[in-house]
Amino acid sequence: MRPRKMRREQRQAAATGRTHESKPDLWIPAPAPRKREESQASRLRAFAHLHPHPQRSVSPASQSGAAERNEAGNAQPEALRRRDWGWEPGAGPVDRRAGQRIRARPGGGALGPLPQGAMVERPLEHYEGYPCACPQESNPSNRSGYPHNTQSDNLFRRFLWRIRERWKLLGLFEIDSGHEHYKLTCMIKTGLHHAIQLSIDHPSRQPLKEEDYSSVVTQTHEGFEMDTMAGPVFAHLRHFLGLAEKDYQNSLSSKSCFLQFISNSKSKANFFLTHDKRFFLKTQEKREIQFLLSKLALYIHHLHEYPHSLLVKFLGIHSIKVAQGKKKYFIIMQSVFYPDERISERYDIKGCQVNRWTEPLLSESQIIVVLKDLNFEGHTISLGSHRSWFLKQIELDTAFLRDLNVLDYSLLVAFQKLHSDEKQQSKNILTRIARSVHGAWGEASTVPYLAPEAVTKRLKTDHPSTKRGSYNLLAHNCRLLPDAHNALHTLDGPEHRYFIGIIDFFTVYNLRKRIEFLWKSLLHPSQSFSTVNPAHYASRLYRWVDAHTV
Repeated sequence: MRPRKMRREQRQAAATGRTHESKPDLWIPAPAPRKREESQASRLRAFAHLHPHPQRSVSPASQSGAAERNEAGNAQPEALRRRDWGWEPGAGPVDRRAGQRIRARPGGGALGPLPQGAMVERPLEHYEGYPCACPQESNPSNRSGYPHNTQSDNLFRRFLWRIRERWKLLGLFEIDSGHEHYKLTCMIKTGLHHAIQLSIDHPSRQPLKEEDYSSVVTQTHEGFEMDTMAGPVFAHLRHFLGLAEKDYQNSLSSKSCFLQFISNSKSKANFFLTHDKRFFLKTQEKREIQFLLSKLALYIHHLHEYPHSLLVKFLGIHSIKVAQGKKKYFIIMQSVFYPDERISERYDIKGCQVNRWTEPLLSESQIIVVLKDLNFEGHTISLGSHRSWFLKQIELDTAFLRDLNVLDYSLLVAFQKLHSDEKQQSKNILTRIARSVHGAWGEASTVPYLAPEAVTKRLKTDHPSTKRGSYNLLAHNCRLLPDAHNALHTLDGPEHRYFIGIIDFFTVYNLRKRIEFLWKSLLHPSQSFSTVNPAHYASRLYRWVDAHTV
């Protein structure tokens, strides 16, 4: 006797007039099971077979022989195959990914977008008379292979998004009108344009006051609200860093599309870049924002004490709430890897071993991958005469993070070959000196204190700024900055240029992390891992830098 389930399916098939071999109206092929040991590179190559480049693709209509089989081994009807994957007889496949892919050069940078995505529902309305000029399609339904059913459109979008998550695509994607974050980024650009304009019209006063650190300015726009937190403090910091407000505004509110960076990080945050790749926008949890605001005075004070610090430069904290949506928090920071056109390798260093290996891709791959500690073995950071400064600054910055009781931060390291135009900097020596002392001798560093009175009491009394007299550049660990666009995070060695910065210092060593430390100690008794107390974490990272720098 057949099982009861099979008899029920047979009765349902007879009632609907279908046989058990018929496919539903929207048939999606099931993914084949993957072996656990399959490498990341092989998964990406398999994804390339699913989405071949239009110039190299072959239409199913032109293929001969038996019917193609899907990943599960089931024959797929040709009509359904055309509809599901965007095939049209005599044409290449329609790219249904959420947004355009930015192809990176083997040595870094980008070659330009791939063909524009097909999943465009409707153009976004212009907000507050400030339009977003990202590429849009006036009538996407006329495109060959485009499903005319809205429900099918959403199913395709979700299915391909799951495919991307499963195969771990990496790199940069242009957030065009078909991207899921397109509307959000257009609202963010509009809100930032008005928020920065407010700081231009009302410059921050000197010195900063305690209420500046707790200020919140809410601006209402069509369809959303944006909050700007501690606006005067960050405007002050941008001035201290020599960043003009107009340049900052033009980059963040440009009519060009933002880029989405998808990395091999475990973080669930979204990373957006401005079109010029100069500034990063990263979504954060509310508790992380609250922690940064509570330590903002100490952070500003540290940057004033050591103007050439390698800590990432936070330039703004904002939140956006779309109508009938949840409030999203995000921070704006300078990109450590800017400019990236010549960068050949990128690393994320924590100074430990567990889960610190990333499968490298083939040398001819155009995908950007950030490697980790174990990948760095056999390499060194060759700085020559700058080594002593680098070690001292790492010691100062990690000691500051230790005092904040944080861990799990990363040292970003990227390098490139020095080119002839980068080696000949002697003719710009006066410009380099002026840039190096900017902030150190500028008006911003002459304020009596930058922190609220309650926080000032916690600052050490032996800081260089507490001593009266001339400003001692050596006491503040200042150096002669290179003639580069991102000088604070750029160090030149004899043969290579390095981009170095410390990021992601939001993880507090609380009770949960203490329990995690005990658990990992049992799992990895003979290996080093990231969850350790802040003092151990800081000293271990310093030892790693000392051992890998010459």
